[in-house]
Amino acid sequence: MRRAIPFLLPALVFAGEVREEILVVVNNHLITRRTFQQAVEQENAALYRQFSGKQLDEKLQDAREKTLQGLVDSFILEDKALDLGIVVPEDYLRNYVEDIKKQNNFASDADFERALRASAGVGLPEFLLRQKQEITRQEVLRREVYSRVAIEDQELRAYYEDHKDEYRQPSRFRIRELVIAKGATPEEREAAARNLAAIRTAIKEGKPFEELVQSQSTSPSRNTGGDLGWMSKGLLRPAIEQAALALKPNQVSEPIETDKDLYLVQLIAVEEDLAKPFTEVKAQILAKLQEPKAQNAIQNYLNGLRIRANIRYMVPKEKLSKG
Repeated sequence: MRRAIPFLLPALVFAGEVREEILVVVNNHLITRRTFQQAVEQENAALYRQFSGKQLDEKLQDAREKTLQGLVDSFILEDKALDLGIVVPEDYLRNYVEDIKKQNNFASDADFERALRASAGVGLPEFLLRQKQEITRQEVLRREVYSRVAIEDQELRAYYEDHKDEYRQPSRFRIRELVIAKGATPEEREAAARNLAAIRTAIKEGKPFEELVQSQSTSPSRNTGGDLGWMSKGLLRPAIEQAALALKPNQVSEPIETDKDLYLVQLIAVEEDLAKPFTEVKAQILAKLQEPKAQNAIQNYLNGLRIRANIRYMVPKEKLSKG
């Protein structure tokens, strides 16, 4: 059984100095005035971005109450996660960030953090903490509630067929590049041309393009056999992209010349603007369809957790909700 923290005053006191006013104690967790106010401000900012007019006014009326309840419930679910042994691995969070960076073309963590501060007013560490908490809460609900809400496979497939446009992936392609630096002098340019001619002869004789890249290319991509990974259209120089997309898989282009280099590219694969397979999005559809059906079950489940939790309002709940 969890031991409640004893409090005589609704504040944290250090060396006789009051630092934080405590509003609510949830098991061994504290909700301070500053924490609550920050959460309210963030929720209001989100509402202003999503709504306007009468709809915004209606949302703002109970925003404080919902925000307060959300903070309480988050701690209750966090403690339940401990009981269930739920842990979010750090590498899962790292991969989550890397996926976001790729999808939004952020070159570094610093670029991603700048975008976070501009859009949400938080840094990367706080963002990771929030995501970890949200993933943990959702995993509790998945195990304890969603897993008990049955959805027939036929219903999932029907939704997929009716909403295929929601699951389309943009066209993308993958190539290998072999780059020969032209050099600065006429002699260097002639040597580069001879080298390129010899490489093309080796390709015609059946030499694997990847091996030629590793031995002859002057680009850093030689370390991956010239493989540039999956790319969306518009990221490469037009001449190179056009040449690549005119190929069939495994074909090698004619030489492409730029100001400084000579290129050969090989098309590895191309994926057109098609819907993702049902098997790939089945879990996503399941979660989407389970959510509305599970709302009553979630509230009943949370009510049960709230009854068993040790929740103490140091300031009346009604006063906090009204502001």
